[in-house]
Amino acid sequence: MTAARRERKSPRLGGALAAILGVVVSVTGFGSASTPICAATTELVVANRFTGLAIDGFDPVAYFVDAAPRIGRAELEVRFAGATWRFQNEGNRAAFVADPDVYMPRFGGYDPIVVARGAATSGHPKLWLIAGKRLYLFYSAEARAVFAENPDRVIESAERYWPEVLRTLSP
Repeated sequence: MTAARRERKSPRLGGALAAILGVVVSVTGFGSASTPICAATTELVVANRFTGLAIDGFDPVAYFVDAAPRIGRAELEVRFAGATWRFQNEGNRAAFVADPDVYMPRFGGYDPIVVARGAATSGHPKLWLIAGKRLYLFYSAEARAVFAENPDRVIESAERYWPEVLRTLSP
């Protein structure tokens, strides 16, 4: 393309891109003061959006049995609550299948500190605590420390907001 032709085309192309971007911004509200720029996870159970793995493939039973997060194996998977759960061994998989509510992270793996504020932020599988025989995952070490100071107070508040938070999540 000649320099003269390139000069004639550039303004139109730039104008078209600006118009398209303007439509996208106005329709989605992206960048407005009330809309956060990064989207939150919206599933009922936190799952990796690329793999579909619940708690990033960590074995939920291992938190209770080994008192540590352990990566599950691909050949030991169960599909439950819209996510794929992995396990280290057959025993852990069988325990989960028999009673998944006992081993699943409470609040679907969302940070209970954030849930107690009426929102949903995914917890990290390596930032965890067991309280009241339930597994809780946290967004940050600071959130875990706040929870550890008074878990009953946080759980009570999070349970009060959880139905409202659930309405904002997709099935």
